[in-house]
Amino acid sequence: IKPVFGWEDIILPKDQMQQLRELAHHVRREQVVMGDWGFAAKLPRGRGLTTLFSGPSGTGKTMAAEVLAKELGLDLFKIDLSGVVSKYIGETEKNLNRIFTEAEDSNAILFFDEADALFGKRTEVKDAHDRYANIEVSYLLQKMEEYRGVVILATNLRKNMDEAFVRRMRFIVDFPFPDEVQREKIWAGVFPDQAPIDPGVDYRFLGRRLSLTGGNIRNISIRAAFLAAAKDQENPQIEMEEVIAATKREFQKMGRLHSDEDFHPFGRGVSKRAPQKDSTADQESPTEDRSKPE
Repeated sequence: IKPVFGWEDIILPKDQMQQLRELAHHVRREQVVMGDWGFAAKLPRGRGLTTLFSGPSGTGKTMAAEVLAKELGLDLFKIDLSGVVSKYIGETEKNLNRIFTEAEDSNAILFFDEADALFGKRTEVKDAHDRYANIEVSYLLQKMEEYRGVVILATNLRKNMDEAFVRRMRFIVDFPFPDEVQREKIWAGVFPDQAPIDPGVDYRFLGRRLSLTGGNIRNISIRAAFLAAAKDQENPQIEMEEVIAATKREFQKMGRLHSDEDFHPFGRGVSKRAPQKDSTADQESPTEDRSKPE
């Protein structure tokens, strides 16, 4: 993957952002700590920067890996572990060895997605297949700890990960479902600067009323843009009409039920702007502030 995202693109809680910056500092100061300060002698094995990213799909795990790669000026290799694991004895190790060998020369960041495909909770060894699965896991852990760069395991379900493996991670970053404030910021930053956004697009309403991940919001923004571009107008703009229509399509894709009431006051048919408030309107109305957050 060619990294394109920077720190300004990712919206996470303060602690998670700090953890990512600390991870970058570990890479930059590795020679000072391990070499100049002598810590390498205390860590003859396990010097690899092993990291676990956990959280629901669409919460920014892949983007965070891109941010780190761009910040550090490194290549990013993304590997789907479910596609690496083979049912044939010995093939999984061969696949893993090939990946680490190719990455070694470039010191690339290795991002293993769907990590629970291999690192699921261990059960009692009942047959040769179970015993061999544990051998595969041990082999990957060995390669990760031998690798002199950054290795990131990503999972949607940390509870499915064996705690014995989790304890061997140097960094563990949990990616939570975004709250209302974070969703508003994601909405405000998801459209490119060149995109013709109608001033009536209400980021505050979208963030407060629509419980979505950053990945969902990105999908909606792209669909809304195409809906706007298809309008029979000389200078079409992306309006709430397109954003709401695209959101409904995303809900359909997710299998999530919805009604027009979910989008009130934009409602059925989707008015381009919400109705004007009267003097007695609730000061916390989701349509009160249409400006982008600071």
